Amino acid sequence: MATRTQQAARRGTGRERAKGRRGKAAAPSRRRTAQRGKAAPSRRRTVQRRRIALLSVVTLVALGYLVWFTPFLGVSTVEVVGVRTVSGAAVRSAAAVPVDHPLLRVNTDEVAARVGRLPGVATVDVARSWPSTLTITVTERRAIAYHEGGGGIRLVDVAGVPYKRVARPPGGLPRLEIPDPGPGDAPTRAVTGVLASLPSGLSGEVVAARATTPGDVELDLTGDRVVRWGDAHQNAEKARVLAVLLTREATTYDVSSPELPTVS
Repeated sequence: MATRTQQAARRGTGRERAKGRRGKAAAPSRRRTAQRGKAAPSRRRTVQRRRIALLSVVTLVALGYLVWFTPFLGVSTVEVVGVRTVSGAAVRSAAAVPVDHPLLRVNTDEVAARVGRLPGVATVDVARSWPSTLTITVTERRAIAYHEGGGGIRLVDVAGVPYKRVARPPGGLPRLEIPDPGPGDAPTRAVTGVLASLPSGLSGEVVAARATTPGDVELDLTGDRVVRWGDAHQNAEKARVLAVLLTREATTYDVSSPELPTVS
């Protein structure tokens, strides 16, 4: 028969076991409560992120609509840069960009193509200047000679383009003696290339230039002098040699081979 001490020990052990069981049963409950506490802020953050994302999308759509479809960022000014002989009004008219047209929707390549068809325009660059300015930068053609033919008197630029009619031969420009000059004509390009390379002191003495092939360019100088230039290569060297030859009195100067020039 168990002693009182043994009975008391068993009762103590039983109580400890009961407490352990109650502790184990309470632990999952506490974890579930903690998890629920953590889940609530997580759901709130998720909802907040979705609201921010939705607001961002709505904002982008609204801005896109304003920029693309409304005059909010429309063209209010067409700025023309680089013109001297071509009028700014002519450039704006050729550009044909309506006021308040959305700046982002302006096709700059098409605008450049339209302006580039103006007779005196060589190159065109079109750029957007936010918030409402379209800038058109023009490089004008520079006359290097004139041509007189069935179409009247026309100025010719360095590319061989006859681009402008004039009433009379302009002073200071040589006459281009080619039947039908144009940028696709090789003799024209050879002559204009030579004329563009001449130093100012020599170019002022040229009264006419001609060629039947790209390799037989000739220049008529003041005083009934003729220069046989040849092709449009070694232009700088030929010009230096010719400057020396012109100190000698002659009627024909041949620098087609600058290493072996001749005068007669």
